[in-house]
Amino acid sequence: MYMCRNLEDMTLEELWQLFPIALVPHQPEWKDWAKIEIESLGSLLCDYKPIINHIGSTAISRIYAKPIIDILIEIPDKVDWDIIKLSFENAGYICMSFSGTRMAFNKGYTPEGYAEKVFHIHVHNIGDNDEIIFRDYLIDNPDIADEYECLKRNLLKKYKNNRDGYTEAKTEFVKRVMNLAKF
Repeated sequence: MYMCRNLEDMTLEELWQLFPIALVPHQPEWKDWAKIEIESLGSLLCDYKPIINHIGSTAISRIYAKPIIDILIEIPDKVDWDIIKLSFENAGYICMSFSGTRMAFNKGYTPEGYAEKVFHIHVHNIGDNDEIIFRDYLIDNPDIADEYECLKRNLLKKYKNNRDGYTEAKTEFVKRVMNLAKF
């Protein structure tokens, strides 16, 4: 049992135990949750004229997915990333990574575990959007989407409490699909 602690004070292993990977059948409400969050994000970043898309497996209606809504926000490259980061943090998002031209934020992680609605927000420059190409390819190619689901379900057995390992183990599949999608 975990004591109520700040997430920032937890080790990576403690976080992985508190937030295990789970795969569930597609939920129709994910589309609505994404739409509402996208509208909110559009308001938050309206000065930047963002391009915002629902990405990830929750955007593919036929496959199992982690019950986490992934959203990609594309913004112009001539912006003050520090101000955008602060805007997200002031709106209650947790900054997970910040490289200067890419940022990732989470919402819905609590010291007690996942909230009902969980979001991963990816912020990139306009045009840096392979996630959209990947999503669209899987939507247009159900057999490849099924293969991706099978891979994820098999990986879950080994990586339930290791998000980095789970993501890394999908890398070759994603590269193969991106090569197919781009050519």
